[in-house]
Amino acid sequence: MARRKNDLRVYADELGKGLIGELDYTLEAANALQFREAHSPFPFIFVPRVYGHLSRKRVLTMEWVVGENPNDLLLISSKSLIGRGSVYSERQQQDAKKRLLDMVSKGVESSLIQLLETGLLHADPHPGNLRYTATGKIAFLDFGLMCRMEKKHQFAMLSSIVHIVSGDWAGLVNDLTEMDVARVGTNLRRVTMDLEDALGEVKLVDGTPDIKFSRVLGKVWSVALKYHFRMPPYYTLVLRSLASLEGLAVAADPDFKTFDAAFPYVVQKLLTDDSPASRRILHSVVFNKRKEFQWQKLAFFLKVGVKRKSLQSSKASNFETSLGNASTGVGNSFEVTNLVLRLLSSKDGVVLRRLLMTADGASLVQAMVSKEAIFFRKQVSMAVADLLYQWMSQSLQQSNAISHSESCMKMTSGLHHKDKDLFLKKSASVYDYHSLIRDHRLKVILYKALESARRQPLLMLKFCWASLLVFLSAFALACHRVLVTSLEKCIASVSFAPRMMAFSS
Repeated sequence: MARRKNDLRVYADELGKGLIGELDYTLEAANALQFREAHSPFPFIFVPRVYGHLSRKRVLTMEWVVGENPNDLLLISSKSLIGRGSVYSERQQQDAKKRLLDMVSKGVESSLIQLLETGLLHADPHPGNLRYTATGKIAFLDFGLMCRMEKKHQFAMLSSIVHIVSGDWAGLVNDLTEMDVARVGTNLRRVTMDLEDALGEVKLVDGTPDIKFSRVLGKVWSVALKYHFRMPPYYTLVLRSLASLEGLAVAADPDFKTFDAAFPYVVQKLLTDDSPASRRILHSVVFNKRKEFQWQKLAFFLKVGVKRKSLQSSKASNFETSLGNASTGVGNSFEVTNLVLRLLSSKDGVVLRRLLMTADGASLVQAMVSKEAIFFRKQVSMAVADLLYQWMSQSLQQSNAISHSESCMKMTSGLHHKDKDLFLKKSASVYDYHSLIRDHRLKVILYKALESARRQPLLMLKFCWASLLVFLSAFALACHRVLVTSLEKCIASVSFAPRMMAFSS
């Protein structure tokens, strides 16, 4: 420890605070109350109540927590028990495995909430201090030790997760400096090269590192030891907590990866948090140095965001609702585009709208006409088709025409159940885009982009051609809908009287 050039007084202070906190139950009661209040907006986190009138300096009385120990769940779900005369059936083992993985996922999310939202960390989150309740909540015990984070450290941790996933090692080194991990005077260029050598071979699968968190932690730790990095208490606590949770999950499911569980939450925070620090992180990822918009990066972020379903009884938001609506098509480009359009016109879309306003307009137009944005153009075409359909119906004075939703249901009456659900979902999503097309904020963004692109005639020609194709496709689709609706109305008006047949013996 001395060779690492750390200030031993910091460790002594933390040790002293910990001893006092563990020996004085009035402090632990205050910690529990503060932790409970800070995390009350997240119902999947359970914190037992403190009975203050029954608690003293040497006596702490809290609500009894009924739940399963993660080590017990791991023991029940262990494959090594199969074939050894286990008292648990295969179904019981599968149920235990399912509960364990659900608990770990919620544990990872709760760690990120403590790290990035509340800044109040449980300092001893080992399996003995965690329980999985019958209602699917994760319960915390033992509040003798707590850790509080500064805001700048919270955003630096958020940025570091993004930079690890995107492979931006220079950005990661800057984050370590912001977290007071890298010392002043450290050769940051050499640190960047060592991190790139240690982590550069990591492959990305569906946008997240195909590697265990513990391995990433080990590689970062080796670089930290080499350059005598400081290890702030919150830093070691978070890393230990995530590594411990991953260890439990991997024992039950070797394919579990902490990054898959953690990064969707990080993406959601970046896309909904309108603070300057969060916007700065998002800008560094989505824009290049010339402030040119990179559609692939945004599409990747949204694909990852779609993976995150809102947890049972978790804090709901418009963004989570959008994610929930799109969650059935994880990784599907149609659902990602659906999410983009929903988010743009929603209250939580302020971050994305500001992002587009600050982008280089020509790069936005280039992104719109690119091959990668074909699904975006198709979705816009469907939205325009819906407006044209309504206009055509009114022009033809079809006041008694079948409503759009009823038409969709009848058109799908002969389809399989799975295909019917998909068709209805697409039609419903298009119907919701009336307000989006009329949104003046989006018109301002489009006008700004076109003004910037006017200096590039070839780009404007591509945009006009793509817009023409979108309109023609929308017009054809609208005509098809009007025709089908009219035919259905005619068929419905025809009465087929049943034939009466008599038989004589």
